[in-house]
Amino acid sequence: MSQIFRCPKCDARFDPPREIASECPRCGIWFHKFERPEDAAPEAEPVLPEVAVRLDRHAFWGRAALLAFLTIWGAQLAAQDYRLAEINSSFMHAILLPIHEAGHVFLMPLGEFICILGGSAFQIVLPLGIGAAFLWRQRDVHGAAVCLWWAGASAVDLAPYIWDALSPQMILLGGHTGESGPHDWIYLLSHLGLLTHAHGLGVAVHHLGVLTMMAGICVGAYWLWHRQPG
Repeated sequence: MSQIFRCPKCDARFDPPREIASECPRCGIWFHKFERPEDAAPEAEPVLPEVAVRLDRHAFWGRAALLAFLTIWGAQLAAQDYRLAEINSSFMHAILLPIHEAGHVFLMPLGEFICILGGSAFQIVLPLGIGAAFLWRQRDVHGAAVCLWWAGASAVDLAPYIWDALSPQMILLGGHTGESGPHDWIYLLSHLGLLTHAHGLGVAVHHLGVLTMMAGICVGAYWLWHRQPG
């Protein structure tokens, strides 16, 4: 539109119409520079800081009790001697053993090395994968923290297996030691040229597992602290 019949600001009428590149004689606006309120870009809504959602008392204390239980259980697992494979008689090992064996089965099509590695890898990757699902799909930091603790406990469970590879004494699932039958970590470390480092790797995995369990507890406790019931 090149001519203005009515001022868009003060509503003055013009006869004859005025050019769009002129100004209003009443209010003084330049027609081609005036911006109507409805044409202006909408103001962005202020971004409010995220407010932590508080849990009800039952949910809060239930999760707090779970963290306390995992703290005590994790301390017991960490205190067991990995050189003697004491964890193998624990309830945690009974939980992880079927997961370990399932890893062998699932990765069998990928060749011998990956199949044998799959048992140990699966008992670490499974809790981490479930934790990632908690975090990214449900935004459940507490659930992810519990899974992080689980992954650490799995590493603590693996440490004796790695340590034992250098001087096999552990009783395996078939009722024999690695000297007389297959042993995952003898095979794996031999293929990687690291068999002589089995003790050092076992210690490192044990300590890493303990730190991971502690990290899971700390993350869960920090998240829970900020969601105390009002």
